[in-house]
Amino acid sequence: MVSARALVRGRELTAGSRVRLRPSSGADAFDLAIVGRAATVERVEDDLEGGLHLLVAVDGGPGGTPGGDVLGHRFFIGLDEVDPLPSDEPSRKVLVAGIGNVFHGDDGFGVEVVRRLRRRPVPDGVDVIDFGIRGVDLMCALGDGHRTAVLVGAAARGDAPGTVRVAEPDPDSGGFGGAAVDAHGLDPARVLRLARENGPVPPRILLVACEPSAQAADATWEMDLSAPVAAAVGETVRLIERLVAKELSAQRELTVQREGVVS
Repeated sequence: MVSARALVRGRELTAGSRVRLRPSSGADAFDLAIVGRAATVERVEDDLEGGLHLLVAVDGGPGGTPGGDVLGHRFFIGLDEVDPLPSDEPSRKVLVAGIGNVFHGDDGFGVEVVRRLRRRPVPDGVDVIDFGIRGVDLMCALGDGHRTAVLVGAAARGDAPGTVRVAEPDPDSGGFGGAAVDAHGLDPARVLRLARENGPVPPRILLVACEPSAQAADATWEMDLSAPVAAAVGETVRLIERLVAKELSAQRELTVQREGVVS
């Protein structure tokens, strides 16, 4: 069962917290491979006996095997086998998720925005990912310990085509202020509800949505965006960069306040 947080040596650990690994046995090759390494907490879980343990990912890219290259390897470890790092500011700070079907005209707006963003410099701790219509992948990513998630896609609100708005999920319904978002199989409101049922999600979630053209609703096997939606891509890229910078600044301020440091 997933728990929200754990207390280790007076420090609160949650998804995204940073720790140093100190496996207690140190007897096998796996323990020797990870001792002293930094890792990121992905989940805090209750075991069947009422205790707590952590699912952590060793610093590095995906993959890794016990006894070999452990970078990115995920495993469970006890609370007494980690030391909280001086700052538990998460290594994964902001997730920018492009959603939509590129074969359905304006529905591919979010994918195109993310494609443009990935050509530009991305701050440390910011993940920019094209999820397309892979709802399960997005659900898993929402539980990966980011503090903020920015979902980018097309959404019908009745505005002029190409109009871009920023919305937050309604605390009661889980929807995004009446925005009709359904990326031909990936409904972000539904994905968010499922992610919350599975464990912690980012404390702050934003939807950056563009109004599609009316004729785009029936577009099939059309990979080009309509003129007004295509014209909105560049400004949306800049809007997201401003949002990300603002979120990173707010996260730094929160870390300073939490640690009692005066800058």
